[in-house]
Amino acid sequence: KKKHHQPSQSAPVIPFSSNDTMLLLGEADLSFSASLSTHHKCTSLTSTVFEPSLEALKEKYPHVESNISALLSPPNTTTTTSPRPPNNNKLLYNIDATKLSLKSSPPFSCIIFNFPHIGGKSKDVNRQVRANQEMLVGFFRRALLHLAPGGKIIVTLFEGEPYTLWNIRDLGRHAGLEVERSFRFQAGAYPGYKHARTLGVVRNRKTGEVSEGAWKGEKRESRSFVFVRKGEGEGGKNGQGRKRKLEEQEGEESSEEEEEFEGWG
Repeated sequence: KKKHHQPSQSAPVIPFSSNDTMLLLGEADLSFSASLSTHHKCTSLTSTVFEPSLEALKEKYPHVESNISALLSPPNTTTTTSPRPPNNNKLLYNIDATKLSLKSSPPFSCIIFNFPHIGGKSKDVNRQVRANQEMLVGFFRRALLHLAPGGKIIVTLFEGEPYTLWNIRDLGRHAGLEVERSFRFQAGAYPGYKHARTLGVVRNRKTGEVSEGAWKGEKRESRSFVFVRKGEGEGGKNGQGRKRKLEEQEGEESSEEEEEFEGWG
């Protein structure tokens, strides 16, 4: 008999600390980066976007400048009595996650890629799946070169097809990684965050104005996967038990989830 859970009542999992040195890939409108800086007090963020310039970024996401300001502004010290560390956050343009090469940057303790997708409107599901799988494998291999010992790579995907068809656990294994755990991504844990489409904002075809009634991806069920280098995860029975407990708290029975993911591909 299956257990009935109420995941909406569970505390959100925050898989990083404000002390982590973080690399964020494919940050689109930078609302996630802004939330990490403003609300989670992260001061060692390297946020990257695929777009080649601020002008190109503003064309796709007209509201992006306020998020950039939140990411890069000095910390607000008027609301706290304890000293805040300096803001070392930075923004890099023209970064392809599959060709990642940040020669001047030290290794990162946490690398995050939220909702990776190649974009495009192809109706060929198999072609889309293969292209996104190739993109993720390329990302994993390049990210490993920038990952500090004991560091983690976190990828968040929507639940359901076609994303489950990507079989992300196997993709990580092929690149030399293993899933330490997974958990339900809760957008509400990141005030100000809104899911941004790869293709940019939705505009009214007649007026060209940004549509306010566009679909809100942050309300869709999503799951984050925490990858570590093979051998660095918590192996053995104790590690499996910890993983199972975490996933059950997020409203799923981990044993069934493992069988489901392992069986695809």
